[in-house]
Amino acid sequence: MKRSLQRQLSLVLGSAVLLAGLVVVAASFGLAYLEAKEFQDDMLRQIALLTLRDSAVASTSQQSDLSNDGITDPESRVTIFHFPGDTAPAWLKRDLPPGLHTLNTGIEQMRVFVRGGLVRTVVVQPTEARDEIAINSALRTLIPLLLLLPMLIWLIVRIVRSELAPITKLAKSLDEQSAHHPRQLQSNDLPQEIIPFIYAINRLLERVNHLMGQQRRFIADAAHELRSPLTALSIQAQNLTHVDSLEGMRERVVPLQSGIERARQLTEQLLNLARTQAGSDGDSTVNVSTMARELIAEYLPLAEARRIDLGLDEIEPLSLRAESDALRLILKNALENALKYTPEGGEVTLRLLPGDKDDVIEVVDNGQGIPVSERERVFDSFYRISGASGEGSGLGLAIAREAANRLGGTVSVHERQEGGGLVFRYQQACE
Repeated sequence: MKRSLQRQLSLVLGSAVLLAGLVVVAASFGLAYLEAKEFQDDMLRQIALLTLRDSAVASTSQQSDLSNDGITDPESRVTIFHFPGDTAPAWLKRDLPPGLHTLNTGIEQMRVFVRGGLVRTVVVQPTEARDEIAINSALRTLIPLLLLLPMLIWLIVRIVRSELAPITKLAKSLDEQSAHHPRQLQSNDLPQEIIPFIYAINRLLERVNHLMGQQRRFIADAAHELRSPLTALSIQAQNLTHVDSLEGMRERVVPLQSGIERARQLTEQLLNLARTQAGSDGDSTVNVSTMARELIAEYLPLAEARRIDLGLDEIEPLSLRAESDALRLILKNALENALKYTPEGGEVTLRLLPGDKDDVIEVVDNGQGIPVSERERVFDSFYRISGASGEGSGLGLAIAREAANRLGGTVSVHERQEGGGLVFRYQQACE
């Protein structure tokens, strides 16, 4: 069974009230019992005083034993003796000092009050009768408390349920929201302790809305970008049916193959972007130096075909705590962009720069660079600088940024200080 806050609060508060009530009941019973006993002792004193006054005008020789003689109260079983004059039972000594005493008759205990003077007055009452009267008196004081406890527990349950009702209403409101357009929750009429939780949910909903907006834009842009190459491929394929000679077919197959390659590259980049946004396995220690050499070897044929000097600048071996696939994707897209937009005879260098606080990986080229006003927009999906040379889909840097965000790092582009060009920089805090 799952833990219920309402049930837990009701149980804890109800138990606390019940325990406190039982302590109060016990204390009240004890105090009332002691007070009743003290009242009965005081009653013995008052009876002794009253009978002493009456004895001045009454006969003092009418009592012979405890059960039949003296003044007897059938309710409280009080018996009075006057000495000298009355006959006392064997257990009642005539020389008892004045005051209160508890004596054992062999059958039961007696509470005795002795008043001194020329005429000694002794008032006797069985302790059993005293206890019965005291207990009955104390129990009467418990009735209001015992009736109050269930009422308090009922009130606690109702109050807890009433205070938690806004949370139940809020949960219902959240459950009724559309999954496509979630709205922020209102914090009106909510307990102060719940408001930070509502703010956290609202921030999460804001991020979800932002991601959903990005996905909608990505799907729309991807559909637009794929439509053009697929349409071109369809037209080129249809044109093949109108060719009569083998030579003419060969001429038209070349642009078809080129279009298929562009569509393949675009589809691969779209899949890479989707895979990056979805996430991958956990982090591990990546040997960046080894990865850099593998990438240099992979792109060296392309660099040689364009007569670009591709090299590695490494001061010392570098390792990062990262997702290997995501880090490779960042460096691959940076190298592809640099080789694509660097003119023939240019230079592209992959730099590894370990630091005390941040580790930095840079891809430096001496190409045409990017205007300052465009350096943030180039990370948007499908965005290409107007008039840029080379073929591309505008996804490379967007994929790099998505991967960097997943790794907790940052990507940025800067102007090369020496000789012009561009510096792509990936920066990640050291472990």
